[in-house]
Amino acid sequence: MGKSHPLLSLSGAPIADTYDYIICGAGSAGCTLANRLSEDETVSVLLIEAGKSHKHFSVTVPGMGLITMLTKSRNWAFNTVPQAGLNGRKGFQPRGKMLGGSSGSNAMIYIRGHKADYDNWAALGNKGWAYKDVLPYFKKSQHREAGADEYHGQGGPLNVAPIADPGSVNATFIQACKALQIPHNPDFNGARQEGVGLYEVTQKNAERWSTARAFLDPIMDRPNLHIVKNTTVEKVTLENKKATGVILKPKSEKIPLTVLAKREVILCAGAFGSPQILLLSGIGDAEKITPHGIQHHHDLKGVGENLQDHLDYTLSYDGFVKDNFSVSWRGIFGFPKQIWKYRKHRKGVLTTNYAESGGFIYADRQEPSPDLQLHLIRGIVDDHGRKMHFSNGYTLHVCVLRPHSRGTLTLASNDPSAAPLIDPAYLSDERDMDKLYQGARLAQNILQSSAWSTVRGKPYYDCDAKDEETLKEDIRNHSDTVYHPVGTCKMGKGDEAVVDARLRVYGLTGLRVIDASIMPQIISGNTNAPTIMIAEKGADMIKEDWSH
Repeated sequence: MGKSHPLLSLSGAPIADTYDYIICGAGSAGCTLANRLSEDETVSVLLIEAGKSHKHFSVTVPGMGLITMLTKSRNWAFNTVPQAGLNGRKGFQPRGKMLGGSSGSNAMIYIRGHKADYDNWAALGNKGWAYKDVLPYFKKSQHREAGADEYHGQGGPLNVAPIADPGSVNATFIQACKALQIPHNPDFNGARQEGVGLYEVTQKNAERWSTARAFLDPIMDRPNLHIVKNTTVEKVTLENKKATGVILKPKSEKIPLTVLAKREVILCAGAFGSPQILLLSGIGDAEKITPHGIQHHHDLKGVGENLQDHLDYTLSYDGFVKDNFSVSWRGIFGFPKQIWKYRKHRKGVLTTNYAESGGFIYADRQEPSPDLQLHLIRGIVDDHGRKMHFSNGYTLHVCVLRPHSRGTLTLASNDPSAAPLIDPAYLSDERDMDKLYQGARLAQNILQSSAWSTVRGKPYYDCDAKDEETLKEDIRNHSDTVYHPVGTCKMGKGDEAVVDARLRVYGLTGLRVIDASIMPQIISGNTNAPTIMIAEKGADMIKEDWSH
């Protein structure tokens, strides 16, 4: 591997000055990619993570995930720029800052999106990305406890399990939907997506099964894989339009280090991190780069463009659900018992992923697939849990699955440790407000069902408003991300494209982007499983390209 640096990998070995592959970011994509590339004993792989270890109870115990949301210990805790569509509010953008990335802090919901999403990617000119092409990679990763079939796999690293101990509020929700002729669906990733039911989750033995648990922990002893944490990637180094390596800044070192790549540098830093690294490296639109005193090396207009996210509206009620995850006298005095139940039996509220049930429904039957997603929360999660209510209530989330609004990511400065400027441009396209308003009305109908009569309390804010103006104002005041930013290093063709269908950065050699930022259009659902799929497919592409 060449001479060594003073920086030590997790195995205790010093990192070398040269690797075949350098992977920037150990999130859902990076962990998957590191596992698959290091299967080849003849190559060397360096995996770099800016955050901490994933080995902490706030990560492992599902119900403790709120700690990660409310602190910055393992959370980038970004904010957006003020959003005109949200009455000038800044949105919150929590992203995992640890081995496993956001798979260590998310709601663990295993959703792939709809067949039509991937067929649309292929129709946009991305050969090899149709549903029939990506399904084998979903199955390859997966170990589905409920069993394998034509849609599901077993034997993969990623454990997919039923909700361990669902709360009673889920049955109420499903009953209310049934009264409105919304069908029950036991498998959103199977033959059809429409309907409501319990989600499947990336858990094993009622513990979070992040990509660090699934893809890294079993292979920590591979001698050809070095993993470093608490280390920032400052930029990619270039020579004659070729990526030659990266400049790193370990937290423990005063001086940045340069590490070279014999084959490729691969960005897996997510929808915010990957375009930020490209821009800091002088790759992108000169107007986004040179004002910060950064030398412009390669013109690529699409870097940081095409930002898409699922904007989410919450309807919260001060209800009377005894077994909810709650801030209440019942919840406070009952917590020691919940700890015992979890440790002894892997039962109780500490098993919860919060969003235990939900589903996919139509606002417009002319759409190719359901255009709204629901998440029912086993408790009150107001402003991402940052605003507490003394309550045994519940929250119903509704989001628009295929938004028309497009935002941007740009640099705030030339400091790699500074947060980028994130502008999702929520509701900048009026069609998104129209759709979210329809979704809010449908959610109201569900919550007004007689099934809720024994647990219904008073609504928070104006989520039960009957007139259009008041409800739309409440949407602007209380909507925010449901944590699915994608698209800022778009795969495809044309001016906004950053990578080709083999995830290679246009106009450069030795540089790829493999994470959620390459999605040309956001998928119709939660984005973690699709990001893992992208990495599985990307790993095979790299192996194929270097086998010739």
